[in-house]
Order: sequence, then structure tokens, then C-alpha cells
Amino acid sequence: MRKSSTLICAPIMAESVAKMVVEIGRAEAVGADLVEIRLDHLKVFNCNQDVKTLIDQSPLPTLFTYRPKWEGGQYDGDEKSRLDALRLAMELGADYIDVELQVAQEFIDSIQDKKPEKLKVIVSSHNYQETPSVEALGNLVAKIQATGADIVKIATFALDITDVARIFQITVHSQVPIIGLVMGERGLISRILCAKFGGYLTFGTIDSGTVSAPGQPTIKDILHLYNFRQIGPDTKVFGIIGKPVSHSKSPILHNEGFKSVGFNGVYVHLLVDDIAKFLKTYSSADFAGFSVTIPHKEAALKCCDEVDSVAKSIGAINCIIRRPTDGKLYGLNTDYVGAISAIEDGLRGSLNSSLVSGSPLAGRLFVVIGAGGAGKALAYGAKQKGARIVIANRTYDRAREIADTIGGQALSISDLDKFHPEDGMILANTTSIGMQPKVNETPISKHALRSYALVFDAVYTPKITRLLKEAEESGAIVVSGSEMFIGQAYEQFERFTGLPAPKELFRKVVESTS
Repeated sequence: MRKSSTLICAPIMAESVAKMVVEIGRAEAVGADLVEIRLDHLKVFNCNQDVKTLIDQSPLPTLFTYRPKWEGGQYDGDEKSRLDALRLAMELGADYIDVELQVAQEFIDSIQDKKPEKLKVIVSSHNYQETPSVEALGNLVAKIQATGADIVKIATFALDITDVARIFQITVHSQVPIIGLVMGERGLISRILCAKFGGYLTFGTIDSGTVSAPGQPTIKDILHLYNFRQIGPDTKVFGIIGKPVSHSKSPILHNEGFKSVGFNGVYVHLLVDDIAKFLKTYSSADFAGFSVTIPHKEAALKCCDEVDSVAKSIGAINCIIRRPTDGKLYGLNTDYVGAISAIEDGLRGSLNSSLVSGSPLAGRLFVVIGAGGAGKALAYGAKQKGARIVIANRTYDRAREIADTIGGQALSISDLDKFHPEDGMILANTTSIGMQPKVNETPISKHALRSYALVFDAVYTPKITRLLKEAEESGAIVVSGSEMFIGQAYEQFERFTGLPAPKELFRKVVESTS
């Protein structure tokens, strides 16, 4: 059952009509509802013949755009020829024409008596520098409406993810059909959540990398990663807050999970610069919960109304829930749960588990590399299980600070290669050393790994890092970061939905995407 009436439009920007016709066929195959034919991209344009061919050969409704250079397009000729081409497209049966606000009044007046009933005129305004205030956007909508537009289109640029909230506000209160999109990576949610807030259409590309504006996702992602057709006014919004964030696999996991249990939610990438500002801006019940990743785990804790006692001791959170009863933000840490149980399982597998009562970590020397939110969480979790803790960090003072709080030893990362007070230690890397694209890096030399019984790496892209490969060659048990990732996701999913996590599905998704 399709909930969203928001259409998906594929921009067609090939250099020849023949290639455009092929692209239109591909757009239909991937699930587009209509195509935007960008006449300004054609190298050779024979107006009468080409417009007719494109309309006749398109199995999908057509939107014709002939964007001039002064509005961010490619066309550099005279205005009369440009507008004549759009008038011809209208006469030959185009479904939509896009005309820029600057020339809209004149264009709409010129077609007054000739406009076919099915044709809709989109009047567009593009701001490639910023997103203006709500008041300025409201005035802009009124100005566009006054031209006689059938559909209002406003595209702005996001300097911060909170800019998008202003476009949502304008979209949701608009009395006329409106396309409100925010360009750039920080504007990505405008292209997904327009289905929730009532936008007329969104743009999606046929191939990744071929965009008509910065920040456009692929149609495949819009439909299958974000389950766009299932997004409606009541859909709850969740997401991963981080910087960088585009590499995160959390949206794949949670959206697949939501779909499998029939939960009305969507989970998005949120590129956030200032977490306090983000949470203050998106404070409605619609924004129901967030995962938090680097570098916001410690700052996020200060933004919550209440924090779980374990997370408070760690001093970092990786999950925020908005309580439905009072809208208050509740912070917790699910990082250490996934990692510690995966490490325990690894150790139990190597021992005869029937002989082990309590945690196999009890009494072990547990070396944590990194003193950020994840490092603190793991050190705290291991300490709870009875392990003795060592924190190794690039800056010794930071390691000392955490070791003192938790109760343990501190080391500088450069001393790690010479550190082997005993055999059978546990090593846990919680830094991003060895993460794509720097896959040849490792925090510790191979010879030093001989002192460790088990090595865990929180990095899960790639699944087997250089650290894990060398640890395995040195005879240690290895536990991949994907285990921690799956473990923390289980608990977050259950907090988000109130339903049991589809564990088998999560494991399958992580394996198929790594």
C-alpha cells in the first residue's frame, strides 16, 4: 500500500536525444514516476524535431526544463528561443514545464489562452548560497504564486542541517502544490522527508554520481533504502547523527528492520555540525530517536534531559530516545553491550564454556586503544565484568584522565609495542585507525600482538582490518567491529520500536553489505 503521493522525478541530462531516450527507459525501469528533460544539456538541439521525439518516445510523464546559465543551468543563448522551445513542448503534449521566477510572469501571460488542461507550470527559484529565513521563504512562495504558477518550486542550499527545517515548515503549511528541496549533503533529508511533509516531488538519479544538483540520492536508494513509498504524515523519523556520516550502514539495518516488522518509521543519515542546535531545531514528536556516532557522543549527553546511569558513568551516549509522554530526551549507551558480549562469546568459544562460571573477562588485563566515547564505554563495560583496565591513547593525559575515572592504568599509544606485562591479554581498538580509506594503518605492530589472547576492532569497514588480519596470524582470537555494530543496533531498534529486533535479518544485512 503506497502512503506517499510525492512523485520521484529522474533528471535526464544526456548530450544527445538518442541517449536521452535510452536514459528515459532506464528511469522507468528503476521506478521513476516522471522524467525531467534538461534541454540545456543537449550539445545539438533541433527544436521542433527533438521535442516531438522526446515526448513521443517517453513512456513516463515529461517535465521540460531549459535552464539558463543565470539560474545555474547550461543554456547561454537568447531568451526568446529558449522560451519558444518551452512553449513548443507545451503544444506537443508535455505534462510539466519548469520556468524561472525571473521570467515566469511574462511566460505565463504569453500562454494564457493556449495552455492545455493537463499542462502544469512549475515556477522555480534557486538559491545556491544559503537557505533564507522562514519569513523570506514565505514571501518568495507568495511571489511565485502571484505569477499564476500551478506548482511552486524552491531549491536552496544547506550550510547547516537545521536550514532544512525552514523548508519543511514552508512545505507543510503551503496551500499550493510545492517542491521544496535543499541542496548539498546537509540537505539530504529534504529529499527523503518531503514525502512526510507533503512535497509534490523529489529528484533522484539513475546512476550515483550523475546529479543535476548537489546532494541528490539515487532512485534506488530513495525507493529501497528509505522505503519512500511507505513514508506518510504519521511516519516517525529516526537517524544517525555524525560527522562524517555518509559511510554509516545504520540506515540499511534499521529501515530493513522497520519494513520486516511493519513499523511506520524511516531512518536517515544526519550530517550534524552542532548537535545542541540540531536537537533544539528538530524538537517535535515526529523526530523520535537518534543513534549518535563520532564526534558527538560526549556532547550529546549534555543535551539530554535524562541519562541512563551507566551512560552517565561512561560520560558518553550513542542513543537518544524522545519520550512520547512528555517529549523529553533520554540518553543511553548501547555501545559497550554489543562489544563486551561479542568479546565474551569469542573467549567462551576458545575455552570449554561449561567450566566457566561468570564472565571470561574476570581478572584479565583488558587494553583499550582510544579515549573517546567508545573507548570509555568499552573500558567501563569490561571493568563491570571484573577485568583490569589499561587505556592507551595518542595523548597520555587524556588516557590518564579516563584511567583515573574508571580505575586503571594509562599508556601513550607509542608505548603499546613494548607493553607486555603478561600473556593472554585482551586488546580492543576503538579508534578509526585502519578504517576505509586508510586500510593499511594499524595501531600496534604485529610482533606485539603475540601477548594477546583476543583482539577486537571497533572498525567495521573493512570487516577484516589490518589489525585483525595480523592478530589472527599471531594466533589471537579475533572479533570484528560488525559484532559490536549489530549488538548496539539490536538494543537501539528495540528502544525505537518497542518490538523485538529481527536479529537474523540484521546479521544477514551486515554480512551482505560488508
